[in-house]
Amino acid sequence: MSRDDGLRQQIERWASEPESAKGGGGGGSDEARAAVARLIDALNDGSLRAAEFGPDGWEAVEWVKAGILLAFRLGRTVRFETGAQEFFDRDTLPLRPTDGVSENVRIVPGGSSVRGGVYLAPGVVIMPPAYINVGAYVGEETMIDSHALIGSCAQIGARVHISAGAQIGGVLEPVGLRPVIIEDEVVIGGNAGVFEGTLVGRRAVLAPGVNLTASTPVFDLVRGEVYRGGAGARAGAGAGAAGRPLSIPEGAVVVPGSRPAAGEFAEAQQLQLYSPVIVKYRDEKTDAATALESALR
Repeated sequence: MSRDDGLRQQIERWASEPESAKGGGGGGSDEARAAVARLIDALNDGSLRAAEFGPDGWEAVEWVKAGILLAFRLGRTVRFETGAQEFFDRDTLPLRPTDGVSENVRIVPGGSSVRGGVYLAPGVVIMPPAYINVGAYVGEETMIDSHALIGSCAQIGARVHISAGAQIGGVLEPVGLRPVIIEDEVVIGGNAGVFEGTLVGRRAVLAPGVNLTASTPVFDLVRGEVYRGGAGARAGAGAGAAGRPLSIPEGAVVVPGSRPAAGEFAEAQQLQLYSPVIVKYRDEKTDAATALESALR
C-alpha cells in the first residue's frame, strides 16, 4: 500500500465523529467530504485497497472500509445523467471515471456499471450487464462475464475468470471483517457464489453452481480433510485460528456435492445437504478445460 499522506488520520477522525462530520448543511463538512473524495480517488487508481496481504495472510484495511462507510453517510442523493441513462445515488459515490483507451480496460456495451472507488487493472474485460461495487479491486487481464456481480471491497486477482451469473459477495461492516478474496488465475464457474469473506486460493477452480459461505464445510476427497469457516482452517485447527473465514486451497477443483442430513427424520426422508467437494487439484487437463479464449482479449 502506498503512503496515504495523512488521509488515514483524516478518515479516522471523521468516522469517529459522525455528528461533527455532518456539518451544518446536512451533507458533511467540506473537509470531511474532501477526505472522502481523496479516498475514492486512491481506490480508483489502486494506491489504496480495502484488504491487503500481510504476514498473517489477507486482512481487511479497517480505516479504508470505514472511509467508504463515511462516504455513504456524508453523501446526498442526487441525480446523475450519463448519456441517455440517469440514476440516483450518493454524490460522494459517482460512477468510476474510466477511460478505457488510456487504462487498457474494455467495458463492452450493454448496461454494466462500475461505481467510484473501484480499481480496474490493465487488460480487464467487463461483459454486459455486470456490476462492480465500491472498494473492489480487479487485477490484470481478469474477465468479468455477463450478469456477474463483484460486491463491495471484494479483491479479485490477475487473470481470473468470473463466469456468467457468478456472484462475489461484498462486505463493509464490521470494518474488521475480511472481504471476499479471489487470488490470481482462479476460475469461478457460471452461477457460482462466493460470500462472507471466503478466500479462494490461487489457480483454484469452482465448478458452475458451487456456493461458498462462512458456514459451508468443504470436503477434500484428495487430502481427506474438511475445510470450514469460523475456525479458519482445516477441521481440528488450533484455537489461535478462531474467527478466520473459509479458505479454499490453491489449485483445488471444487464441485457441488451432497451428504446425508443427520437425524432419524432426515434419514427416513432420505434428505441430503448441499456440500461442496474438492475432487482433484489443478493439472494440465484442468488448464486445457478452463483456458480463456485468448482471441477475445
